[in-house]
Amino acid sequence: MAVKKITTWLWFDNQAEEAANYYASVFRNAQMGEVVRAPAGGEPYTKEGQALTAEVEIEGQTFMCLNGGPHPDATPNDSVSFQVLCKDQAEVDEYWSKLSADGGREVQCGWVKDRYGFSWQIVPEALPRLMFGPDREAAKRVTEAMMKMVKIDVVALEAAANG
Repeated sequence: MAVKKITTWLWFDNQAEEAANYYASVFRNAQMGEVVRAPAGGEPYTKEGQALTAEVEIEGQTFMCLNGGPHPDATPNDSVSFQVLCKDQAEVDEYWSKLSADGGREVQCGWVKDRYGFSWQIVPEALPRLMFGPDREAAKRVTEAMMKMVKIDVVALEAAANG
């Protein structure tokens, strides 16, 4: 495992390796890294041979999945989310369907929770371009349209921008 200046750690009761494999399957540019296994008589929430940590790299960002056991303060919530910037509607649709499947759930304004409860913002490149462009009236219409959406619809955003 290459040590990086900043690494994102995700806490799981006991699904770290499963989650790392899941994320590696969801994202196009992702790969599994090292899996560190528990020794005999190891951590209280892992059995011998079970993953203690499982590393996955997504788009160059390292995520370490940790089997930390149940902990009341380790439940994912919306105070931390991960943004996926997508080039077009097809990419939005792809990540949306993968992350919302098998126990994930759609939220609002382009947010989706995956099966483990982590929040992802699936954002087409058009959204920041239209929201932060020089035409402030168009930006207002785009923002109002986006606030009514669950999954972001690029065609609807562009229609809103055009009035």
